[in-house]
Formats: sequence, C-alpha cells, structure tokens
Amino acid sequence: MRHAYSVETVRAAEAELMARVPEGALMQRAAAGLAAAVAGLLPRVYGARVVLLVGSGDNGGDALYAGARLARRGAAVAAVLLAPDRAHRQGLAAFRKAGGQVAEDPFAVLAVADVVLDGITGIGGHGGLRPDAVPVARAARGSNAMVVAVDLPSGIEADTGEVTGEALRADATVTFGTYKQGLLIDPAREHTGAVRLVDIGLEPHLPSVPDLEALQHTDVAQLLPVPAAESDKYRRGVVGVVAGSARYPGAAVLAVAGALRGGAGAVRYVGPAADAVIARFPEALVHGWPPSRAGRVQAWVVGPGLGDGPGVQEVLDTDVPVLVDADGLRGLDPDAVRARKAPTLLTPHAGEAAALLGVDRGEVEGARLGTVRALAAKYGATVLLKGSTTLVAGPDERTPVRVNPTGTSWLATAGSGDVLSGLAGSLLAAGLAPLDAASVAAYLHGLAARLASHDAPVAAHDVATAIPRAWRDARTP
Repeated sequence: MRHAYSVETVRAAEAELMARVPEGALMQRAAAGLAAAVAGLLPRVYGARVVLLVGSGDNGGDALYAGARLARRGAAVAAVLLAPDRAHRQGLAAFRKAGGQVAEDPFAVLAVADVVLDGITGIGGHGGLRPDAVPVARAARGSNAMVVAVDLPSGIEADTGEVTGEALRADATVTFGTYKQGLLIDPAREHTGAVRLVDIGLEPHLPSVPDLEALQHTDVAQLLPVPAAESDKYRRGVVGVVAGSARYPGAAVLAVAGALRGGAGAVRYVGPAADAVIARFPEALVHGWPPSRAGRVQAWVVGPGLGDGPGVQEVLDTDVPVLVDADGLRGLDPDAVRARKAPTLLTPHAGEAAALLGVDRGEVEGARLGTVRALAAKYGATVLLKGSTTLVAGPDERTPVRVNPTGTSWLATAGSGDVLSGLAGSLLAAGLAPLDAASVAAYLHGLAARLASHDAPVAAHDVATAIPRAWRDARTP
C-alpha cells in the first residue's frame, strides 16, 4: 500500500524526527537522496549542466545541498536565486564551496541546461507561483532540460491536489519521507511526472493510519475473491443488474459484461434489454420485472442506461449492498440512501457529482479530494468518483481516501463506466466491503484498459474482455 499524508501530519513527524537527530541531518538525507536520483537520470554526472531554481525555504536548501553534491562529482551547477536575501544560508555556502555558481542571467543557463531542479516552493506553498517566479519556470519548461521537482512541483497544493495558479510541470518528482496527497491527485498529479520516494527515516514518526492510500498489486491480490473447493455459483455470490432501456440496451450488456468477470458466481439481469443481454451472454440469468421477483442476490447494480425507467427505489428498498451509477444518480435522495441498513456505493463522474452537490463541474474537477469526501458525508455512502484520478471515500471520515494508480486516458470512452459498475457490483456480491470492492474494481478496470489499449484507442467491450488478464496480472508476484 502506498500511503500519503497531509502537510500538518508531515510537519509534525519531521519535527519529532529532527528533535532526535543532529541539526541539519534531515536536510542532508533529503539532499543525498535527491542528488542520487538526479544522477540516476543522467547518462553521466561529470560535465552535465545542472540548474537549480532556488526559493527562500528549506525546499531551496535541499536543492542547494543536492547541487553541491553534484558539483563535487564534476557537474557544472548553476543556481538561480529567486529570493537572494532569503536563500538558505548554510546550503548556499556549501554550494559555493563545492564549486557551484550563482547565475547572473537565469535564462542563459536554462537555455543550455540538461537538468533543472525545481526548488522554488515546498509543501507550504499556496496559490500558485509568485509572479517573479513565473518567467523562470516557463523558461525551464520551455528548455530541452529534464525538470525534476524537489519534494513536489512548485505551485501545486500539497494537501488537495488543486492547482489554483501557475505551477511548474516536472518530468520527475523526488519526494522525501512520505508521499504528499497532492502528488497522487489530479490536476496536480499531471505536474509531477514519475514520482520517486526517498527514505529519510520519517516513517516511524508517521501515524499508522494515513490520510490517503493507493492499492498496489500485492494489496489487490489479497482482496480478490477466490472460490473454495466446496464453492458453487450461489456461494460465490449472485449480483443483480438493473440497467439499460429501449434507447440504451448496450449499457445493460456492458454492465453485465463487467459483472460476469468480477468474481461473483452468477449474474441476474432485470430490465428492458433482456433480449440484447441474453443474445450476448447466454450465461446471464434473465428475469422479468420487478427486481424482487428475480431471486436472491448478494448485491445489486442499478442505473447504467436506465433513462427515466424505474428500478432505483425498488433496489434501494432491498436489504443487500447496492451500487448506484449513471441514470440512477439523477435526483438521488440523500435521506433515502442514509436510511438504508445495507451499504450503498455511488459511482458518479464529475458531472454527476456536481449535480449531486449542486456545484459547477469545474469545482469538482479542480477539487476532487474535497468533492469525494463531501459526497460520502452527504449520502452516508461509499463514493467512487470517476475521472483522471479515481478516488474512493467511505462514509467514515476517519477512513483513508483511496486513490487509484492504474488507468489510461483511453478509458474516456462510452460505456467504460458501465463495465466498471458491473465489475464493482460483482465484487460486492462476492463479499468485498464497499471500499474494497470499489478500489479493486477501479484498479482492475484501469489495468485492463492499459492491457487492452497499448496506447491505442480502446472500446468498452475491449476493457471488459481484458479484465481476466488484469486479474491474473494482479495475482502474479
């Protein structure tokens, strides 16, 4: 599991650690890790042209000390001091002693740089880059140099992943001690490039429960349901799907496609697209209206392609876990969801989330972490917020929000959300808790899209077909 923490938590842990080690030791550890990471990105260090963008805080000190280490290895290192009177004094002295030079013309050194270290602002920065830093940041990004962010790209919000002003886009980010929340959440994640974590001894001083977490292959493998020797289709769980309409029969087919590959033993379909479903999937169990006559299920999926048809309230009135998606989310009553005794999982995209909260879509896309938490609190449900960064939040605010690390932009295609809802519903029926079902479904869905697309256009049915490959991949050590 990859863990991330808030700025407040990181600072408290750093203060506790600094009280136990010699003065300056923490910065030296960070600088050593940063210099080693930069050296690993270069064909060779000797003769490489490195430019440091140095702000006024400890972030600039990390860059200066790392620059000194690279200079001692033969790199030509120049520092651009954006606040000369407030540059880290000891770091600057060490940098000069190692042979580093303070640049008189920042644009001249940036034009020929091989690597630029972004040490302008650290985790305490807010509101984007200051106006005086913007031209330098643009010149760095416009050069042929590789841009490496120190701890996090300058201008992003470390706690929320928001980008409220101009921010520097990095090719790589070297972060210290632990991941910061903003490194894992869009739109800030788009600025980070590849992220490398440097151990500085902070982990023992961090809380055991993080603020944000991301599953990895090992975590997913442990959660995937595996039939026992005595299992039959009913013991493995049965998922019911209420989806589709005369106008959108394909949504029902795609939701059933995801459900059939999600670990449950059987899929019951109820709705007007029965002919399309049974033609494509003869293994599906097709039933007439209402859902209550379909037989026992362990979870329901309702909403994909439903249009204005019935089904949402009928399913919410049951006593099993329910996943509500797409058309099922329109006008969803928070009180009706909160009154349920069984768990509820909501899977909106940004537009649907905006409608549920009564805000603009841009507000959702710019503040995804706050949005998913607000929805979970309002509905007393687990919420999977789809998008470039898929987030999953439970109704208990003490539970870490989960961010999905898999996926591809090719997933922005019609019907992919229907596959995801069927997959997550099947995992619910197989016995996973809503937070786990949503997280594992998002992980497999994103991984399946990668496997199916190979950086080329992919259709929703391709994603569904690739789910077994993703499942096997996740279980491979």
